[in-house]
Amino acid sequence: MAFLRYSNKKNLREVGVKEAEAPRLLFSSPRQDDSREVRLYEVKTRIHHRLLERLDLGQLESLEETAVAKEIRQALDILLQEETEPLNLAEKARIIQELEFEILGLGPLEPLLRDNTISDILVNRWDRVYIERAGRLERINVRFHDNAHLLKIINKIVSNVGRRIDESTPMVDARLPDGSRVNAIIPPLALDGPMLSIRRFSVQRPTLEELIQKGSLTPEIGEVLRAIAVAKLNIIISGGTGSGKTTLLNILSGFIPGYERIITIEDSAELQLQQEHVCRLETRPPNIEGKGEVTQRDLVRNALRMRPDRIIIGEVRGAEVIDMFQAMNTGHEGSMTTIHANTSRDALLRLETMIQLSGVKMTEKAMRQMISSSLDVIIQLARHSDGTRRLISLSEITGMESGVITLQDIFVFERHEVDEHERVVGRFIATGVRPRFADRCRIFGVPLRDSIFEFTPRATYSFGR
Repeated sequence: MAFLRYSNKKNLREVGVKEAEAPRLLFSSPRQDDSREVRLYEVKTRIHHRLLERLDLGQLESLEETAVAKEIRQALDILLQEETEPLNLAEKARIIQELEFEILGLGPLEPLLRDNTISDILVNRWDRVYIERAGRLERINVRFHDNAHLLKIINKIVSNVGRRIDESTPMVDARLPDGSRVNAIIPPLALDGPMLSIRRFSVQRPTLEELIQKGSLTPEIGEVLRAIAVAKLNIIISGGTGSGKTTLLNILSGFIPGYERIITIEDSAELQLQQEHVCRLETRPPNIEGKGEVTQRDLVRNALRMRPDRIIIGEVRGAEVIDMFQAMNTGHEGSMTTIHANTSRDALLRLETMIQLSGVKMTEKAMRQMISSSLDVIIQLARHSDGTRRLISLSEITGMESGVITLQDIFVFERHEVDEHERVVGRFIATGVRPRFADRCRIFGVPLRDSIFEFTPRATYSFGR
């Protein structure tokens, strides 16, 4: 077995610690008034240190991940047999699992990452961990050993995607292998210690039908969303943090015909398109010398030379907006992106601000003409106080009038009240306006029934959570 050969100090350094620091890497210390937990913690500390001494990492590196996990479990089982502290089967299994998480995974985060009901993991410091379930935040009894342990886990995450975090670069965006979005910030910017935020990526990607069942939208709205994606309308999805923008963007992109060439551009890759012909691009931060940065604007410009049928930008937030609009106006119809904004009108104002920040000198009228001629539809999402996420408006951009971009709402969510269970109750309403894009949808072979857009209060929908 690989663990039988004692390793030297070099092997300890290869796993990222100094010999004297090895015991620090265990899980959070228990409360001092729980004597049994204290003893189990001491057992884990001893076994972890002995395991690092005995592992022959040279042999383990040549094995597959499943084989490495098997070797470590066998090694831990034998080390536990040598332990003088009496342990029952449940305690032994717990120690083996926790140490396996620590060595092969992300320590205390591993059980949380394996829980599909958790959508966000928020670590405010080593002993304050919060999660989000069903849109509600709750504090949980998961802790790291100390801030150094938390920082080690953060470094393990960011190094896997070729990024770094230190005093010179104290903020970083990264991703986990499953696509989950990670943000970390450390001292001196974070005063109480390293902070980690993980936006979970759902392996079971929600479908349009599931959103309808949850009350996020209606079947009629779903029919319109499918049609505008196929008809190559330029779409922007607007909403606040955690409102479901990326989820809806993934769903819309799923309606793109498989024969089209799609290029995705993101700061941190999250989109999971199911089509075969997809080219995924990701930005790169500057190196330690401040060189080598590749921005979203650089990637948008390069994407135009890659013969795209569609360009999908994960989130537009800066100077790339000017190149995105130029792409939309030069034959790359059907492009999609998201933006942070509370209303559809705020999204247009943010786009104007981004154009101004891009350094391109344009008059206010020229900016608004570019926006109105580039975009066709704005979809506004919101996360309500009860944690539910809904489409609250679907608006069509119809042009300009008196120097102002004109919008017409096609569907809106009318919020009524909060019931006795603290659930937001309301109904979806078709405004009675037949959109101009309905004719384009018919031309592309996805006609929309006129009855979808009729204002009929009795046909509206009311949902709780």
